[in-house]
Amino acid sequence: MATTYMTADGLQKLKDELQFLEGTERPRVIAAIAEARDKGDLSENAEYDAAKEEQGHLESKIAALKSKIMDARIIDESSVNTNEVQILTKVRVRNCKNNQEKWYQLVTEGEADITTGKIAVTTPIAKGLMGKKVGEKAQVQVPAGIIEFEVLEITL
Repeated sequence: MATTYMTADGLQKLKDELQFLEGTERPRVIAAIAEARDKGDLSENAEYDAAKEEQGHLESKIAALKSKIMDARIIDESSVNTNEVQILTKVRVRNCKNNQEKWYQLVTEGEADITTGKIAVTTPIAKGLMGKKVGEKAQVQVPAGIIEFEVLEITL
């Protein structure tokens, strides 16, 4: 798996999720398997099959989280400046075509949430804005075509 860059908060969220899966969900699934096993013939026991399938999905998710945590690299938030658009900065842009203004915060994939304006640095818009300074324009290729944004403000 590739290195994942994230904030300390993002890493903590992953660790909290892993702790929940291992400490709460795993015992619940194990108990469901034991209960289904107690009901008799396993060859025709749909509850047992469903519990085993859930266990497989859960263990897969746990393994993926552990791998992501192991490969994580923490971004030092104190080293982020507002001279140009970069990860963790908030940027106010103007769509040059319709003059609408919008705020985006460039974050890691695990922290992205479009409803709060947090976009992953791997998205086309973020890639187009990276490195731009206030007053510069970025032409961004999106599924609907090319959008031109002007960078109006950069903050933390």
